[in-house]
Amino acid sequence: MQFKYMVAASLVAFTLSAAAQLPDKPPARPRITGISHIAVYTSNPVATQNFYLESVGAVKQSDPENPKGVRYALSATQFVEVLPLPEGSGINRLDHTAWNTDDAEAMRRYLGSKAWKVPGQVEKGTDGSRWFDIKDPEGNKVEFVQPPPALKPLQAPNAIGRHIIHVGFLVHNRAFEDTFYRDLLGFKPYWFGGMNDTKVDWVSQQSPDSHDWLEYMITSEPGSGIPPNMTQHVLGVLDHFSIGEDSVPAAYKILADGNRLNNGQHDDAPKIGKDGKYQFNMYDPDGIRVEMMNFHATEKPCCSPFTADDPAE
Repeated sequence: MQFKYMVAASLVAFTLSAAAQLPDKPPARPRITGISHIAVYTSNPVATQNFYLESVGAVKQSDPENPKGVRYALSATQFVEVLPLPEGSGINRLDHTAWNTDDAEAMRRYLGSKAWKVPGQVEKGTDGSRWFDIKDPEGNKVEFVQPPPALKPLQAPNAIGRHIIHVGFLVHNRAFEDTFYRDLLGFKPYWFGGMNDTKVDWVSQQSPDSHDWLEYMITSEPGSGIPPNMTQHVLGVLDHFSIGEDSVPAAYKILADGNRLNNGQHDDAPKIGKDGKYQFNMYDPDGIRVEMMNFHATEKPCCSPFTADDPAE
């Protein structure tokens, strides 16, 4: 009998020892709940302020991440971050794009577990938010933000829209970028198209836990980074963000009737894009494109069908 107890005890000890040697379960990816913001540079803070306050109708706030920056907010969780133009920036006016997550530290550990280069810790803003930034495969800076707890709704009565539905930037290699955004982060296809049916210029992919999307603005130039022959205007067309609208023509009328289109360059009038949605483009003083876009298409899109639900207000 004593021998049986000894064998049983040995088996229990072996089982516990073997379990202790099993590798830790890889951390799960936390949710990516939509766009947080786009961060851009300004060479003229006064003109930039006039544009984002008067034309866009955003609310000016201090920047909890950077005391040198300013936020122009459309809602409690979405804004444009404007930073001073660093020396040596050339024609570049985009610092980073950012996505909201429900756990920044868990996201940092998840990416680190996938052998992605991550910082040693998350940062903490003066508002209680937490964030960190990394580089995507082509070297674009991407930030993940955990909003502060107990957010209060933002009152932005003059905002021309309250939902940033997508951000876009220059991309050279769609497949290379997909290894990060699709394979690692779980972004899902939404739509793709081009100036004609034979070439893909734009690839839209929604974040895994929202209907907000990232748009690859694909250039035919080989390599990486900003092509040496690209102008600041063309780069600003590619590096952009979009504000969702129930009706772009109605939003345009508000801007035109209120004399709010005198702060920069803009399209002559709304038009229907290749995706079948009404849109209207404005440009901030440094050329970053601000696109108003209908939530839903009014015509059949070219090139491909939509493969996921549209965003909404």
